[in-house]
Amino acid sequence: MAARVVSPTGRGFLLLDSHPAGCFRSVTDMVAQIPPKAGSQDRKVALVIGSSAGYGLAATLAGLVRHGIDGVGVAFERPPGRRTGTAGWYRTIATAAVAEEAGSDFTFLNADAFADTTKDEVLDLLEKRFGKLDLLVYSVAAPRRTDPRSGTTYQSVIKPLGAAHTTRTLEFDADGTPALRDVTATPAGEDEAADTVRVMGGEDWSRWVTALADRGLLREGFRTVALSYIGSSLTSAIYRDGTIGAAKVHLERTAEELDERLRPIGGRALTSVNGAAVTQASTAIPGIALYVSVLHAVLGDALQSPVEQSVQLWEQLTGAAPLDLDEQGRLRLDRWELDPAVQAAVAERWRAITPETIAEVADVAWFRAQFRGLYGFDVPGVDYSEPIDPDLDWPAPR
Repeated sequence: MAARVVSPTGRGFLLLDSHPAGCFRSVTDMVAQIPPKAGSQDRKVALVIGSSAGYGLAATLAGLVRHGIDGVGVAFERPPGRRTGTAGWYRTIATAAVAEEAGSDFTFLNADAFADTTKDEVLDLLEKRFGKLDLLVYSVAAPRRTDPRSGTTYQSVIKPLGAAHTTRTLEFDADGTPALRDVTATPAGEDEAADTVRVMGGEDWSRWVTALADRGLLREGFRTVALSYIGSSLTSAIYRDGTIGAAKVHLERTAEELDERLRPIGGRALTSVNGAAVTQASTAIPGIALYVSVLHAVLGDALQSPVEQSVQLWEQLTGAAPLDLDEQGRLRLDRWELDPAVQAAVAERWRAITPETIAEVADVAWFRAQFRGLYGFDVPGVDYSEPIDPDLDWPAPR
């Protein structure tokens, strides 16, 4: 593919192309948020499922830079072709460069994490290169899942349970002007709710841990964490009390089951409840874009980024800091978001939002820049008028 000017085209919160240089720069900016290594550390072997986007990407970078982890990252990204590669394709190339600079033996696989063939490939690689695994971070947000054992494809839905729900959502015109729209989501049927749990619940996470255990690849003291979210009462009807929330409850129950199974080797299985963030997964949820825009208007720089939260996650997983658990045994990285004073301020602004006041009450300019940045656009320091060759190769195994 010849070098060309890459521009943001698409509809809503879905862009069709990604800018390689912008994706590279966004990874550089994330690395700049990570404190350097603190003294000599034992190198941990880690597996990150979902290493190319959102919290999975942040966790991968924090582990590489702060703790010098070795291991494997698994992601499922579209390569360049008629269009550019996906943003995660380019972010993985940049992350591989970070791993090399950190001196880490870290390999990235572009494969479907749900497939048994992927599990076999990853386990073979871990066994050959490292022998045992110390840490597994599970961060998968997928719209569908094909169960390789039954051949059935399950589709997730973002719907309330029990009754329809109307919420306000943030949109942008073609010129970037913010708009407010009411969206009504119909309640999920039983099959839709069950399918969403099959996609986003803990079944695949459990299969990964089982496969590793059956191959004898879990090191004494092995720890695993699956990333989750609770969020505000303002978004609970469509999120925590909806189909996605049901999947998160299943994830938490899976953590309890895995934790019991890992006790004989001194292991732990936890869910990590992270705070709100602008990710490609979260922008698909009605009301979340507006909520996060208001949250940033309240908190400003005190809104903790995925990288900042991931640094805390690694500190706790490696024992450098004590586990901050709630009464359900969930690791909590979202206390800053759910602080009662913060939520009261967000609720006050939420009630005050109108089509005329939206730009004053919510930080919509920040949100739009963050959303476009997910695809490598609007990233400071990048010249978007310069042609660039998007035909770049996935990083070769190290």
